[in-house]
Amino acid sequence: MDIRIENWKDNLKEPKPDYQFGDHVHVVDERFYMPQLDKYRQVWIYLPKRYKDSNKRYPVLYMHDGQNLFHAKPARNDEWAVDTTVDNLIREGLQEMIIIGINHGEEDRLTEYNPYDSENGKGEGKAYASFIVDTLKPFIDQHYRTLPDVDNTAIAGSSMGGLITLFMLTEYPAIFGSAGIFSPALWLAPKIYDHVAKRLSALKSRKVFFVAGDKEGNEMIDNVTKVYKLLNPDDKNENIVFIEREDGKHTEWFWHREFESFYKFIAE
Repeated sequence: MDIRIENWKDNLKEPKPDYQFGDHVHVVDERFYMPQLDKYRQVWIYLPKRYKDSNKRYPVLYMHDGQNLFHAKPARNDEWAVDTTVDNLIREGLQEMIIIGINHGEEDRLTEYNPYDSENGKGEGKAYASFIVDTLKPFIDQHYRTLPDVDNTAIAGSSMGGLITLFMLTEYPAIFGSAGIFSPALWLAPKIYDHVAKRLSALKSRKVFFVAGDKEGNEMIDNVTKVYKLLNPDDKNENIVFIEREDGKHTEWFWHREFESFYKFIAE
């Protein structure tokens, strides 16, 4: 029998599905300019369903990897579905928030989300962080009804997004009052521990949520434990938590599941 493979699936150009998001998830700009990097990124916004019928101002959560954040129809395997999760939690009485999602670059995520140079190239994370703080946040605060102070501004991300989230929390403690750090790729940025250690006094009152899974490997658990112990050495600070899940894997379904706990943590 002569079996021939004409092409691998990864090499075939398949049409992209026509994803349709909820009517309260919008694209702020398909090409939002990032002057610090001279690049463009699509930026999303989730507005609470009652936003359009109120004059309220809302806390804001900034999140990386915007392509994967919101629930699409048909559903995707790589989505966090944060809008669906938050809709359900709001119905249960939790605080309403605006959520901003910033798309990552297709080719340069490993450098754009790393504040330090690495084997993958020159780190652009410091410039990316400056973009969010100095360009995007002022734009969002100007065009939407936000509560712009530190106690009402949060940031979250996973893997490389978890790494840059930790950096941004420590670099800008006067901007971000809470952070969700999901399975951070700390092994690519060993300098981050010194960065955190030098800023401990500024982080004591911040709310920090770490989560990682045993199926991500011992190095992941050891790294997260190391940075957690820097921030909460005696385990007495209830504002800083580390949740270790036995079944946790380095994948979106895990982060989607744990997002609910994170949201409840910062919305208290």
